[in-house]
Amino acid sequence: MGEATRCARVIVEELLTRGVREVVLAPGSRSGPLAYELFDADKIGLLRLHVRIDERSAGFLALGLAKASRAAVAVVTTSGTAVANLHPAVLEASHSHLPLVVISADRPGSMVHTGANQATDQRSLFAAHVRAAAHLEDSVGSANAWRFQMARLLVAATGSRSLDPGPVHLNVGFSEPLVPQPLEPASLPELIIEPMHPLLEPTRLPTGPQTVVLAGDGSPPTGAAARALAAHAGLPLLAEPSSNARWGAEAIGTYRLLLQADIAEEIERVIVFGHPTLSRPVTRLLQRDDVEQVVVSPYATWVDPGTNAALITGAVVLEPGDPAWLLRWQEADRQLRTSVDELLGAQRDFTGQAAAAALWASLGERDTLVVGSSNPIRDLDLVAVGGEAPIVYASRGLSGIDGVVSTAVGVALAEEKPCHALVGDVTFLHDTNGLLLGPQEPRPDLRIVVANDNGGSIFATLEQGLPAHMGAFERVFGTPHGTDFAALARAHAATYRRADTADLLADLLLEPPIGIEVVEAVIDRRHRRTLNAAIIALAATL
Repeated sequence: MGEATRCARVIVEELLTRGVREVVLAPGSRSGPLAYELFDADKIGLLRLHVRIDERSAGFLALGLAKASRAAVAVVTTSGTAVANLHPAVLEASHSHLPLVVISADRPGSMVHTGANQATDQRSLFAAHVRAAAHLEDSVGSANAWRFQMARLLVAATGSRSLDPGPVHLNVGFSEPLVPQPLEPASLPELIIEPMHPLLEPTRLPTGPQTVVLAGDGSPPTGAAARALAAHAGLPLLAEPSSNARWGAEAIGTYRLLLQADIAEEIERVIVFGHPTLSRPVTRLLQRDDVEQVVVSPYATWVDPGTNAALITGAVVLEPGDPAWLLRWQEADRQLRTSVDELLGAQRDFTGQAAAAALWASLGERDTLVVGSSNPIRDLDLVAVGGEAPIVYASRGLSGIDGVVSTAVGVALAEEKPCHALVGDVTFLHDTNGLLLGPQEPRPDLRIVVANDNGGSIFATLEQGLPAHMGAFERVFGTPHGTDFAALARAHAATYRRADTADLLADLLLEPPIGIEVVEAVIDRRHRRTLNAAIIALAATL
């Protein structure tokens, strides 16, 4: 008796020993032994427990906590379909190098393949998408054996020895009873695992080739490294909104448009930081055979979507070259910025670009922003570069729209300060369960700006939005929904406000958020395709 309690206690103790301080729990009977141990640990302040009724939201909440803290975060579920609902978060964590620790409760192995309730083969559910996996049975092995597997998984999750952090999966077969049992305290010897400390000698690059620094989605340290290189070497910095490098004199705000202008043809070398995924002009740049590509990555894996990289390194050093190269990009940026601002300012409708600009203007270096995929992050990509920018997080590992509300809640809880999120209406509706917080759960100060254009207007800018395909567009791509966002917010005890103009939105953003707020920015998507085409056409005027 009591083996489930004993095994659960070892698991939680090892989480604490290895530095896990945030755990997300979705309720279930089979995971009961873990739930009781986590409840007790939370009660005495050893960790902070977050409970969510939806496993998918729980997974993305844990992902958001890991994204902001860069520390391992655990998410615990019961067996069966509950575990499968974590797969989207696991995929994003895998491609974003986030230390997500999935702990799934299971039926004892003898019940699998018998038709027993909620019993399925879930040991290898996440397959190649986790860095490591293990299966434990509370009736097999010893406390030392259980601790070994936990230590192995947590080291793999943090990448302390592999330089490849990411999600891991522990599957635990618990036998009844599933409620706490009295146990004698166990004493386990300390297990010390030294991390790897590779000496990363910077690669010294020769000056000469006309070089740009390309900063894709990345952590604040990655963004700082890209920005420092561009500033020291005097290079144009092409920085996506979630690169955490998009500010300073070298940052080229209209880079996405300039990559379609003549000046882009003169690029001879690109130094890549982070995970650039946002635009086709960037993709085409990385696929060019006449451009030398240097990838800077702190991980054992690296990004090379064009399969064109000539050098993979952990750090680079480059001395300043001809200052005229940067000056030409800056002058082109100034000219194009004027044209873009005039075009957007002439719009009579409230646009997504105007909503993004109003939000960005309200934020500074002490702020944090979580931004959704599709149009919101692309609208931010057109915003003018100014002084120091907020920290920006986005799920660009796979660029999905699922779980963004939960991720934003996790980021806000980890930051422990007021945060903002900018998401599209479909992204918001995809994860409204992220707003389901019980009365005893830690509650963040988070303002979610929903750019609501009543559907999927991102597709209007792609091939699907061509006039030849308009017959099917609204139903299968536009997907209008007509949701009452005020009622939805009220149902989740969230404060609701509505903005029909950029000025009204700017006024609503003057004060920091208190609790969870939903600001519905009602924008018009009827002219999204023509406006997008007009913006792109401006690059041809240079």
